[in-house]
Amino acid sequence: MFILYNARIIRATEKFRAVIFSSIVGIGIFYLINMVLRFFGIQIPFMQWGDSSLIGIGINLFIVVIAALSLVLNFDQIETGEKMGAPKYMEWYGAFGLLVTIVWLYLEILRLLSRFSNNRN
Repeated sequence: MFILYNARIIRATEKFRAVIFSSIVGIGIFYLINMVLRFFGIQIPFMQWGDSSLIGIGINLFIVVIAALSLVLNFDQIETGEKMGAPKYMEWYGAFGLLVTIVWLYLEILRLLSRFSNNRN
């Protein structure tokens, strides 16, 4: 993603930001609903780690793509802060945002791989 961003193949336009941000908010609400339902003993079958249904794999692929594309927003935030002459302590905010996105992407890729490994059984 960094190579695509650095080569200006993918740019963080206002429309891109709006689509990615609204997708992240939607995914967050989806996760929150899933967590609340699990408190009451209700489980959404395609949201479980061991489930290998096609809808679960499709949703997980969508989440992986959104997580990967959100790296572009992190890169743009860091680049914009640098161009605007942001104070030195703001580097930590950019690095933390990048770290959170990478961890989210890593966990979603692990979930996707677990779905594919259970699909072979």
